[in-house]
Amino acid sequence: MRGPKVHSPGDRKTLWRTTLETGSRAFQDTAPLADFDIYVVGFHCARHAPHMHMEAHHYCRQVNSEVLHCVIFDGNTRDANLIGIEYIISGALFDGLPEAEKAYWHPHNYEVLSGQLSAPGLPESAEHALVALLVNSYGKTWHTWHTGRADGHGRPGDPLPYGDAQLMWSFNRDGEVDPRLKEEVNTSMGIDEMGKRARRRDLARDARPQRGVDALKSAFPEADGRPDGVRDADEEP
Repeated sequence: MRGPKVHSPGDRKTLWRTTLETGSRAFQDTAPLADFDIYVVGFHCARHAPHMHMEAHHYCRQVNSEVLHCVIFDGNTRDANLIGIEYIISGALFDGLPEAEKAYWHPHNYEVLSGQLSAPGLPESAEHALVALLVNSYGKTWHTWHTGRADGHGRPGDPLPYGDAQLMWSFNRDGEVDPRLKEEVNTSMGIDEMGKRARRRDLARDARPQRGVDALKSAFPEADGRPDGVRDADEEP
């Protein structure tokens, strides 16, 4: 399990709050949250501050065959902090976006094919089927709260949501994500990244070049290597 990275200042829940929660469970409908039942964990960096790295626990709802809505937390326990949102769309929907809008959407093929994106708790066959649906997809992600690894060097996270929301991006080469952060997550959650990478090689046959793969290449000059199937749409064949 991965707990929250920071705890907000304030007193513990009051008796009034406990009573209110009991009443809401009995009488109020929380239907919009009911189908956020797809859980995946991965990593994000800030588009305009690439060394701001965060682990991202996504809880998603499939709207239809080409759209998912996700809420993002900094952990997977009951007290985890809500830190952002992500909209995920198919490659076909991305292709139809206005040209200026495309700059906000990050590619997913590296996350899938590298094994960095994981669906903890799912049997391997079910996880494989889930991530196969994300091949060629794109995400538009905003983080509103930076609770840890805020500068890539372990600086303590903010105790409350500070400043502007940050547009986040995906990692697209081996060695880009902070190795300490990746090791912490993989070890604590029992994630076999390289095993997943090997088992997902078959998905590369369906992968197309994507926009944004090289968007942060200059920020990580020492990063190199990527699985088959990961290529920038503007890269020379």
